[in-house]
Amino acid sequence: MSAKAAARKRGKPASGAGAGAAAGKRRRKAVSAGDRGISKGGTKMNEEISSDSESESLPPRRPEEEEEEELEETAQEKKLRLAKLYLEQLRQQEEEKAEALAFEEDQVAGRLKEDVLEQRGRLQKSVAKEIQAPALTDIRVLRGHQLSITCLVITPDDSAIFSAAKDCTIIKWSVESGRKLHVIPRAKKGAEGKSPGHSSHVLCMAISSDGKYLASGDRSKLILIWEAQSCQNLYTFTGHRDAVSGLAFRRGTHQLYSTSHDRSVKVWNVAENSYVETLFGHQDSVAALDALSRECCVTAGGRDGTVRVWKIPEESQLVFYGHQGSIDCIHLINEEHMVSGADDGSVALWGLSKKRPLALQREAHGLRGEPGLEQPFWISSVAALLNTDLVATGSHSSCLRLWQCGEGFRRLDLLCDIPLVGFINSLKFSSSGDFLVAGVGQEHRLGRWWRIKEARNSVCIIPLRRVPAPPAAGS
Repeated sequence: MSAKAAARKRGKPASGAGAGAAAGKRRRKAVSAGDRGISKGGTKMNEEISSDSESESLPPRRPEEEEEEELEETAQEKKLRLAKLYLEQLRQQEEEKAEALAFEEDQVAGRLKEDVLEQRGRLQKSVAKEIQAPALTDIRVLRGHQLSITCLVITPDDSAIFSAAKDCTIIKWSVESGRKLHVIPRAKKGAEGKSPGHSSHVLCMAISSDGKYLASGDRSKLILIWEAQSCQNLYTFTGHRDAVSGLAFRRGTHQLYSTSHDRSVKVWNVAENSYVETLFGHQDSVAALDALSRECCVTAGGRDGTVRVWKIPEESQLVFYGHQGSIDCIHLINEEHMVSGADDGSVALWGLSKKRPLALQREAHGLRGEPGLEQPFWISSVAALLNTDLVATGSHSSCLRLWQCGEGFRRLDLLCDIPLVGFINSLKFSSSGDFLVAGVGQEHRLGRWWRIKEARNSVCIIPLRRVPAPPAAGS
């Protein structure tokens, strides 16, 4: 064996070139190890640290980064997600439409129910308890007539008031401003038909439900028809043989009913300027008249002590008894119920199915006179807010009274007194129920039995503010 081979076998480095190569390899390893040491000591990026220290030193990942990772989805998953969102939106829209439709159906059903009850005369909206007594400073007083106010009407849109008085004039007032919009002056006696206007006391007025025509009646047996907007005289109806004491238009038509101290009821067609027919039945002067949508009217018979319902197509009448004195005023609450007042101080609620009052409030405005000689205050006017339980009565007891009709119109409960000095000869509620208008005078509209000097001949606009109803229990 050669010397080189023996040396390799013993692990000894060979001399010469082989020994130099081995030495070079050992130097490269040392340099590599040194480089690693320098890199380890000179930079943090290549530090060798434990897993525990790595988890402690790295900052925690933010929720946004986790959400970004979660939102990394495939195109198919994105399509599926968008489809689900779209279906959910459609479902919500359909639910909202169904709720809106159900609400509309409830409203329509409620309105239809009200219409049916109104046609049957059984609709009674409860509003009386919400009415708050107005302050004296809230009452607006309109002065323009020289003598006592006898009657008034409100236009259907509640924008204007027509008032008439014993001074034979008619004034149109603006509700908003309280100013005079037009004055129809007194006509000279003997000039009836030549100049527009009344030459004697105007006792009654009526306005059509569309606000087109105004009718007025006076002690000279005349009925004058006016265009309500311009106050231009259109026609004059003659035929009554005594003072015209009551007028009313049938709602929704231009059919006019009139009554008189001649004890008759007449029917007219204003649009065609024509007379229709005459009905008889009362035994004394008729004091007042009212009508609604049905082809019938109701009258207060004065001293004959009866209230009558006239069925025009059948030419028949129903007779009602209940007051002890002269029945001077009447007003329909709905198609089946009415309220009346008499000079015996009583106020009565009537139903067309019974010949006697459903409720009778005696001495409704108290008593006057010396002890032992007391007499009840006369009821000079009544009014009712259509299809509700609210009624107003007037007298000369220095106050106007508001009443609530009980369930089924079988009771009359006093709500409040509104101070007004003088004879309250006429009362009218606005269509909206937001205000009440009173015609006040120093004398009664039908005579001169008393004179209250402290009173002012005026039109009073009384606001009717409503207190919100208390929430229902458990709401």
